[in-house]
Amino acid sequence: MKTSLAIPVTKVQKSKLAETDFSNLVFGKTISDHMFVADYKNGEWTDLRIVPYGPLQLNPSNAALHYGQSIFEGLKAYKNEAGEALIFRADANWKRMNESAVRMCMPEIPEEVFMEGLSQLIDLDRDWIPTAKGSSLYIRPYMFATDDYIGVKPSDTYKFIIFTCPVGNYYSKPVSVKVETKYTRATEGGTGSAKTAGNYAASLYPALQAQKAGYDQLLWTDGKTHQFIEESGTMNVMFKINGKIITAPVHSDTILKGITRDSVLKLAKDWGEEVEERFLSVSELKSAFENGTIEEAFGTGTAATIAHIRLIHIEGKDYELPEKPSDAFSHRVLAELDGIKYGTKEDPHGWVMKF
Repeated sequence: MKTSLAIPVTKVQKSKLAETDFSNLVFGKTISDHMFVADYKNGEWTDLRIVPYGPLQLNPSNAALHYGQSIFEGLKAYKNEAGEALIFRADANWKRMNESAVRMCMPEIPEEVFMEGLSQLIDLDRDWIPTAKGSSLYIRPYMFATDDYIGVKPSDTYKFIIFTCPVGNYYSKPVSVKVETKYTRATEGGTGSAKTAGNYAASLYPALQAQKAGYDQLLWTDGKTHQFIEESGTMNVMFKINGKIITAPVHSDTILKGITRDSVLKLAKDWGEEVEERFLSVSELKSAFENGTIEEAFGTGTAATIAHIRLIHIEGKDYELPEKPSDAFSHRVLAELDGIKYGTKEDPHGWVMKF
């Protein structure tokens, strides 16, 4: 493919492809051969290169390890029947990563650096894109501080890396979730809308307690009152109640601006579905179960795409979702998104980068 940046490439001496079992992919465990790396110093991104995936050398005083200046993104590449690589909404991930960078006092990444590094890496490792149904190449761009200094201040230097891993489905079956009303994921004025490592670290303990109690994930509520549902641990969340799709708005700085969420809402509006971007209260959700007006609940995210929710635990009681018909919205939108991503359906919004 044509490129505008000359990025030097050092290839692996021996690829791991031959020893990789693509029929048994555990999400995030198998890493592809190469990674793209760029360093930020003296006010500019420099030393762009693609090298074999491998360990990093860090000093014990590395600023990111002490103060958490670390952000990341997640997107996926697919392969169509013609063998072309398809990357879904990479421009949205670049924009969101820069929004996270601003919030975390980190340098923004020029579009050319992000897109060229991404596309040239995928072009080199395109054979790592799995072709089985439901599988894809997960792409992890991330940036972290690299100053060797333990004073509390923004770092002056950073490293930006993209690596990839072939993956299967994140959730193999519908999930059960628990409404969390004690612990808090994010509060107004905090970093909840940034995709920063510390947000996920804070969520691990309550999520583990929920898993020990038999639930797959949490539904986080607002940090002030715990009366309104915000998002789930690994995804935004949507409900279809009385014919309306309801999901939390992303103008709040406690909600991550999900790219799959945005895609789902665009398709819903294309299809004439009624959408309400507002906070759903826990009491309203409970009433919807009790009066039978809830039709569907599902998560939206890059890893899961659409994660069907089968059960929600609210205030000490488990509520099961009704059986969904084959033409339920969550089934239709999943099929539509998969069709666009794998190149079997029209891409009216221009979401796919193909090469």
